[in-house]
Amino acid sequence: MDNLFNLLDRLDAANIYYTLGRNRSDTVLVTMTVVGMRVEIDVFRDGHMEMCVFCGSESPIENSDVLDEIIKSNSS
Repeated sequence: MDNLFNLLDRLDAANIYYTLGRNRSDTVLVTMTVVGMRVEIDVFRDGHMEMCVFCGSESPIENSDVLDEIIKSNSS
Protein backbone atom coordinates (compact mmCIF):
# COMPACT_ATOMS: atom_id res chain seq x y z
CA MET A 1 0.00 0.00 0.00
CA ASP A 2 2.91 2.36 0.65
CA ASN A 3 3.96 2.12 -3.01
CA LEU A 4 0.52 3.31 -4.11
CA PHE A 5 0.54 6.33 -1.83
CA ASN A 6 4.16 7.15 -2.69
CA LEU A 7 3.24 7.12 -6.39
CA LEU A 8 0.19 9.33 -5.82
CA ASP A 9 2.27 11.75 -3.74
CA ARG A 10 4.84 11.99 -6.56
CA LEU A 11 2.13 12.65 -9.15
CA ASP A 12 0.45 15.24 -6.93
CA ALA A 13 3.78 17.01 -6.32
CA ALA A 14 4.37 17.12 -10.09
CA ASN A 15 0.82 18.41 -10.71
CA ILE A 16 0.10 15.46 -13.02
CA TYR A 17 -3.57 14.60 -13.35
CA TYR A 18 -4.45 10.93 -12.81
CA THR A 19 -7.43 8.68 -12.27
CA LEU A 20 -7.76 5.57 -10.14
CA GLY A 21 -9.57 2.45 -11.23
CA ARG A 22 -9.92 -1.16 -10.31
CA ASN A 23 -10.04 -3.77 -13.05
CA ARG A 24 -8.63 -6.66 -11.04
CA SER A 25 -9.12 -7.73 -7.44
CA ASP A 26 -5.38 -7.59 -6.67
CA THR A 27 -4.50 -4.20 -8.21
CA VAL A 28 -5.32 -0.52 -8.27
CA LEU A 29 -4.95 1.04 -11.72
CA VAL A 30 -3.44 4.52 -11.86
CA THR A 31 -3.92 6.14 -15.27
CA MET A 32 -2.09 9.36 -16.08
CA THR A 33 -2.01 11.39 -19.26
CA VAL A 34 0.76 13.75 -20.28
CA VAL A 35 1.44 15.38 -23.64
CA GLY A 36 1.67 12.66 -26.27
CA MET A 37 1.47 9.79 -23.80
CA ARG A 38 -0.95 7.81 -21.65
CA VAL A 39 0.49 5.67 -18.87
CA GLU A 40 -1.31 2.87 -17.03
CA ILE A 41 0.28 1.68 -13.81
CA ASP A 42 -1.03 -1.40 -12.02
CA VAL A 43 -0.07 -1.30 -8.35
CA PHE A 44 -0.40 -4.79 -6.92
CA ARG A 45 -1.43 -5.72 -3.39
CA ASP A 46 2.13 -6.89 -2.66
CA GLY A 47 3.50 -3.48 -3.68
CA HIS A 48 5.08 -4.22 -7.05
CA MET A 49 4.06 -2.21 -10.10
CA GLU A 50 3.62 -2.95 -13.78
CA MET A 51 3.39 -0.14 -16.32
CA CYS A 52 2.15 0.21 -19.89
CA VAL A 53 3.01 3.32 -21.91
CA PHE A 54 0.93 4.35 -24.92
CA CYS A 55 2.42 7.03 -27.19
CA GLY A 56 0.74 8.70 -30.08
CA SER A 57 -0.75 11.77 -31.59
CA GLU A 58 -3.12 13.96 -29.63
CA SER A 59 -4.52 15.50 -32.77
CA PRO A 60 -8.31 15.54 -32.88
CA ILE A 61 -10.06 13.31 -35.38
CA GLU A 62 -13.33 14.59 -36.81
CA ASN A 63 -14.15 11.51 -38.87
CA SER A 64 -16.92 9.66 -36.99
CA ASP A 65 -16.17 6.55 -39.06
CA VAL A 66 -13.03 6.09 -36.94
CA LEU A 67 -15.11 5.95 -33.75
CA ASP A 68 -17.58 3.57 -35.37
CA GLU A 69 -14.70 1.28 -36.40
CA ILE A 70 -13.16 1.34 -32.91
CA ILE A 71 -16.48 0.40 -31.33
CA LYS A 72 -17.19 -2.27 -33.94
CA SER A 73 -13.77 -3.92 -33.67
CA ASN A 74 -13.90 -4.00 -29.88
CA SER A 75 -17.47 -5.22 -29.38
CA SER A 76 -17.95 -8.70 -28.00
